[in-house]
Amino acid sequence: MKGRIDHFGVDLKRQRLFVAALGNDTLEVVDVKSGRLQRSLGGFGEPQGVLYLPEFDRIYVANGSANRVDILDGTSLARVKSVERLNDADNVRYDAGARKVYVGYGNGALRALDPATGGSSGDIRLAGHPESFQLETRGTRIFVNVPPARHVAVVDRAKQSVVATWDVPGAESNYPMALDEPGRRLFVGARKPAVLLVYDIDSGKVVAKQPIGEDTDDIFFDPQRKRLYVICGQGRIDIVRQENPDRYSLEGTVRTAPRARTGLFVPEEGRLYVAAPAIGTSPARLIAYRLR
Repeated sequence: MKGRIDHFGVDLKRQRLFVAALGNDTLEVVDVKSGRLQRSLGGFGEPQGVLYLPEFDRIYVANGSANRVDILDGTSLARVKSVERLNDADNVRYDAGARKVYVGYGNGALRALDPATGGSSGDIRLAGHPESFQLETRGTRIFVNVPPARHVAVVDRAKQSVVATWDVPGAESNYPMALDEPGRRLFVGARKPAVLLVYDIDSGKVVAKQPIGEDTDDIFFDPQRKRLYVICGQGRIDIVRQENPDRYSLEGTVRTAPRARTGLFVPEEGRLYVAAPAIGTSPARLIAYRLR
């Protein structure tokens, strides 16, 4: 498998990971119990975001260069529908309460899709291409990283509009994001300089900053262990401890592999998965970490 690897989805019941092999134009299906590759599905165009919904047994794959979202049957892995005209389709999230799939795409929009039919229920316009975004479960907001605008857009999904923007002070290239909703904190990873920004989601103010490794593309918050896992493309995971909602410290660093900057935290398994792309004679591989 060649090229860059992007984001993951997980099927807990069948113990499968779905890995967007962007540079290979494939979706890799991995059996996590055996650690083996089950299937390599072709026909995609730079797949970026992946979402699996067990209630529909459907896999949603956002294609960056093919400009569409493919919907696959979770059992047969066959395509059942494609939603076209979604230029540079990227991250995918699910609003379980409203039963809507959100896709970030284009020069600045979130598209809301019906998870069963793929039908559209409208766009929410943004100031630039959206990267990672997170949804409140106890409210109606979506927090969206918009790197071209150097801000976090706060969307009210009930109103389908941006209701606030929060600056990314002293930094840019804000790509990954994680949310601690009970603790009222939003975590944003910036690449220039490499720093973790912590926002109070009630005031919109930055309450803490923590230096991190270079080229981060995924951040996960572990509420049980009060940690953040920052996956960095320079070949490491930074483990950041949440001392309290306004105070953070580097607990440790785990070496991974060059350009390994994406992964998935699966709290139900107590595992963190990291994708290492093929480099030279070293093949692409999935690295699994058991958390303590």
